Amino acid sequence: MKVISTEKAPAAIGPYSQAMTVSSMIFTSGQIPLNPRTGEIVGETIAEQAEQVMKNLGEVLKAAGSSYEKAVKTTCFLADMGDFAAFNEVYGKYFTGKPARSCVAVKTLPKNVLCEVEVIAEA
Repeated sequence: MKVISTEKAPAAIGPYSQAMTVSSMIFTSGQIPLNPRTGEIVGETIAEQAEQVMKNLGEVLKAAGSSYEKAVKTTCFLADMGDFAAFNEVYGKYFTGKPARSCVAVKTLPKNVLCEVEVIAEA
């Protein structure tokens, strides 16, 4: 196993890593819409926050030698399922290979953000 870390995505805000590789697979931690330099939440709408989440995920995947195109499975967490369509608009621009996905609404996300996404991908 190998720990993946990049300064181009937000640092972990707890006792975990941004991602781990095992053999040829990458498992990312959930990314929320934080600016990697300031640690501040980016955006107020689901579309704005989802864009930042995708940027953060892209940097973690890149640091692990992967990309959106190599995504096998995503898990998406929304604070409000009413944001599903707007979230999908952003998500679909990045995950064009249509990986398997679960998308659920949860009671609360870290820092009260609107969305969080994690990815399993090939290296």
